[in-house]
Amino acid sequence: MAMSRHLSKTVARAASTSSAAQTTKAAGDISSVFPSLRPDYQPEPLPPRFRDLKTRLFEKNEKALTESWKRLLPSLEEEVDKIKTKGSDIIPSVEYADVVAGKIPEATMKEIRHRGTVVIRNVVPRKEARDYKNRIQEYVAANKDRVKAFPAESPAVYELYWTPSQAEARAHPNMLDSQRFLQRLWHSSDPKTKVSTSNPLTYGDRLRIRDPGDAKFTLGPHIDGGSLERWEDPEYSSVYKQILEGNWEAYDPWDVKHRLGAKMDLYNGAGACSMLRFFQGWLSMSETAPGEGSLHVCPMIRHSTAYTILRPFFDVQTQQPNLDNTFPGSVPGACQEYNPVTHPQLELESTMVPVPKVEPGDFVAWHCDMLHSVDKEHRGAGDSSVLYIPATPLCDMNIDYLKKQRQAALDYSPPWDFPGAGGAGERGFNGALQWSSLNPEGQRAMGLGNKPWEITNSMSEGEKEAVRSANQACFGL
Repeated sequence: MAMSRHLSKTVARAASTSSAAQTTKAAGDISSVFPSLRPDYQPEPLPPRFRDLKTRLFEKNEKALTESWKRLLPSLEEEVDKIKTKGSDIIPSVEYADVVAGKIPEATMKEIRHRGTVVIRNVVPRKEARDYKNRIQEYVAANKDRVKAFPAESPAVYELYWTPSQAEARAHPNMLDSQRFLQRLWHSSDPKTKVSTSNPLTYGDRLRIRDPGDAKFTLGPHIDGGSLERWEDPEYSSVYKQILEGNWEAYDPWDVKHRLGAKMDLYNGAGACSMLRFFQGWLSMSETAPGEGSLHVCPMIRHSTAYTILRPFFDVQTQQPNLDNTFPGSVPGACQEYNPVTHPQLELESTMVPVPKVEPGDFVAWHCDMLHSVDKEHRGAGDSSVLYIPATPLCDMNIDYLKKQRQAALDYSPPWDFPGAGGAGERGFNGALQWSSLNPEGQRAMGLGNKPWEITNSMSEGEKEAVRSANQACFGL
């Protein structure tokens, strides 16, 4: 009874702050997000202002950028060779039990930071993770006439966000612990930065159940968080300040300072994420080995980011400056995409390595700026199934989104960032989730319930302020 009263208060708060009554994104599916999934798509030339942007950025530090590019290429080649030698083994793996016991060796932590990716084993018990998938399949069957997915004729990625399995996995105490571990890899060069890495928030995302033989869900190498915005938005470009000043070696991929105010979506893109994700990630619901419809990553986060940011300024054949209006692989309103022609020195055929074999309950996470892709064909015998669950810290940007997402959740509508947001979504579905069934911490990560985030003496002033703001925004405290 008390739980119901608390939830009803949340409903009232959410209704009073919601703007989710109107559809904010056109209906569609994940193919709206990636130009590479639409083979007939031909990008239009960028407007002349992008030539002006390149010229302005380059002429600030022309000599330093040219010398930096010359230093990057041989260093990049060394990293490529290391990845070729080790393959999937280069991706660090740790046990969840060691994560919570604080037993991860410093050498492993250093390697996670260097590679930008990690597999956390046994986050959720295997039987429980398999059960998530079984219950999702029952949910889909019970609502088959209303469930949308891509590709339509052989579904792999489902436009489902609020199945009981998804909500329970996001709220699982082990998942929240894993997200804390990942978020604490980050820091801010300014102690006044309003961010809490110790308090993960929930981001409602899709799920994938990819059947053997599928060759249609073939996402090529890309990074999310916009494309042109990395150069165009002043605060976003400040994330890469050291690279744009000609000192790529000093770039810190784990400094959050400028990311909090970065505009990652200047074009209302179909796949834009309104929350800052420190890590993207998924929880496996199946046994999946390389070649069986799994994830590929490019595990050299500093080098690949430096190459991404510097690449538009140079001709890759002559290595000379190129100040036309092209930004290779960048399309307004889409993610940043890569291929061997646009970004040849990355040697994508070798450096996009598959994650090691995973079992149900393993969690795979990769840095928000990491190149990732999906097996072109699922050559395994069983399905390749995951729940997409990122690590999103507590900060003003994310709390603003959380309030809108909270209303969408209570309405069973697609979340703000996704096709059909504000529409009917899963409203009225058989087997719908009861939000009061989630544990208190899982509810709090959704902005639900009445359990505020705690302020501790160990927090920086910036973190304390972030928590105060979040408690006021979500719980009126």
